[in-house]
Amino acid sequence: MSGRVEIHYCQGCGFLPRAAWMAQELLAAFERRVGEVALIAADAGVFEIRFDGQRLYSRDHDGGFPEPRLVKQAIRQQLNRAPMS
Repeated sequence: MSGRVEIHYCQGCGFLPRAAWMAQELLAAFERRVGEVALIAADAGVFEIRFDGQRLYSRDHDGGFPEPRLVKQAIRQQLNRAPMS
């Protein structure tokens, strides 16, 4: 099973380094279990992480920035729920 992680980040806010760091953390943690980590430029203070289209974290909704361990935990839960191919 592999999935797609999307990290949407506000360019104007300077969130690219944080998004790139999170991408590195996720790629290191999941190697082959996550097929892709995409960095997607956005506007207006956005910092959002999605896994296979499902929102795991949103700066607007959840406040602040997520700890990598919490994002990893949410992805593990999604991977464990997925049916085996």
